Amino acid sequence: MELSEKIARNLLEKGAVRINMNPPFTWTSGIKSPVYCDNRKMISFVEERKVVVEGFKEIIKEKGIEFDVIGGTATAAIPWAAFLSQELDVPMIYIRPKKKEHGAGKQIEGALEPGQKVLIVEDLISTGGSSVKAAHAVREEGECHVEDVLAIVTYGLDLSVKNFDEAALELNTLTTFDDIVHRLADMGEVSDEEIEMLMKFKEGPSEWAGKVGLE
Repeated sequence: MELSEKIARNLLEKGAVRINMNPPFTWTSGIKSPVYCDNRKMISFVEERKVVVEGFKEIIKEKGIEFDVIGGTATAAIPWAAFLSQELDVPMIYIRPKKKEHGAGKQIEGALEPGQKVLIVEDLISTGGSSVKAAHAVREEGECHVEDVLAIVTYGLDLSVKNFDEAALELNTLTTFDDIVHRLADMGEVSDEEIEMLMKFKEGPSEWAGKVGLE
């Protein structure tokens, strides 16, 4: 079994990915989605957690990704960054969505030296906005370099591809929205009609609910 398929199966079997067409889930952005992905749940399952960390290590080796520090985005990716940094015996930081409004007013927690290269770890990529913000913080506040992002899942949306390209970031993920849908189909968990609705969501998330009559 390929890594992407294995990760997709684990996410589905442990309930980290849920499908609900009517009513759909509502993202923070207001987008109505038939899919809800909560990879934070996977930190509770030791064996499945190991598969994620080993998958990250495999990507790093295969792609020849070089870095001095691992940076997790707050809050969902902090555990994954911690697991990976411990496994690789390298320093770790974490990056808030925005600067603190009190204390030292920092966006980055941990030790960074100017000129270091940071590998950002995410749990989930939807639009890619959080990754771009994290990279900007590391480049500006930390005076460091960011070229690569690792994530467990990507929805593969056109907007995320655009955002990563514009930010000069290379994204590598363990599995994708498409792989999860295919795994659902193999498990007999969704009908052909539901598969079609899921793929329509990927084509146009903002318009999906209206197009399928769920607004």
